[in-house]
Amino acid sequence: MARVPHANANPKLLRWLRGGRLYSHSPLPCSASALEPGPRSPSLQVPDFRFRGDLEARLRLMAASMKQATGGVEETAAEEEPRVLEPGAAPFGNFPHYSRFHPPEQRLRLLPPELLRRLFPQSPETRPILGLDVGCNSGDLSVALYKHFLSLHDGETCSDASRELHLLCCDIDPVLVERAEKECPFPDGLTFVTLDFMNHRTRKVLLSSFLSQFGRSVFDIGFCMSITMWIHLNHGDQGLWEFLAHLSSLCCYLLVEPQPWKCYRAAARRLRKLGLHDFDHFRSLAIRGDMANQIVQILTQDHGMELVCCFGNTSWDRSLLLFRAKQATETHPIPESLIEEGKERNRIRFWRQ
Repeated sequence: MARVPHANANPKLLRWLRGGRLYSHSPLPCSASALEPGPRSPSLQVPDFRFRGDLEARLRLMAASMKQATGGVEETAAEEEPRVLEPGAAPFGNFPHYSRFHPPEQRLRLLPPELLRRLFPQSPETRPILGLDVGCNSGDLSVALYKHFLSLHDGETCSDASRELHLLCCDIDPVLVERAEKECPFPDGLTFVTLDFMNHRTRKVLLSSFLSQFGRSVFDIGFCMSITMWIHLNHGDQGLWEFLAHLSSLCCYLLVEPQPWKCYRAAARRLRKLGLHDFDHFRSLAIRGDMANQIVQILTQDHGMELVCCFGNTSWDRSLLLFRAKQATETHPIPESLIEEGKERNRIRFWRQ
């Protein structure tokens, strides 16, 4: 993990700054038609690009700002400490033990195990389903989704699984990504990489490299699970809009779990309790209120997607929303059964409100 090169930075701030979570900037061309894949190597290797210039510049500026505000505090001892985040101090959502308080099972119980097979009924021999998991943290949810959609049980492996489904999972935090790589039980089916998704250059290079190995230009499905708030807080209204634009251009289907506005207030409150600077954009955000509805509006009105269905809410009150790119209609028609299930779920949700 790169250090903030400032001799007098605040030790508490430095511990907070050593975190990170995944993002990046600029759409790849979205085409509903996908090229036929070429021969696939036995072991997929995607380069781990770690150009973190923009992030490091931001960290240096924040450290300098804190030094000016505090008058300077010696931190040589703090530089030698391993990365330890204060409780709740994860500026990009990069909590080291995220799945302990938001277990994957809460999402899985809402998602039909056969969902991907219904959305993409093509033969697995033709090509694998390609998924993009943005903000994968330490990979617990990524692995759980992989097992869920392939109906694999604990301890069970399948040699043909990677020919049916392959996930590219990325996060801004290299420490979490390294842990995910070491603990992943399906290394042939899940690829973990460090990536700042809001960095145009690194995102384009890495995603293009991955897709080209399958002769593809877009992913079949993207997963954006509790990431939108961190993009919004760190990059503002324009950043959230651009983030959703990039995702919608990269994926035929998109599964989004937006954080509600109360989570924004809680994240800002945690920083204040630690005596740290507030998020740069928190007080100036114009996009606020019902965040699930706000994201639906952005994706459907601005970015050419349509809402397929809402699978319901987790116990921590976050909706699971499935979208589809409108230009993917001919090649990926929505199963009628899924449309009816979505309508029924939405009717039940409305009635309960």
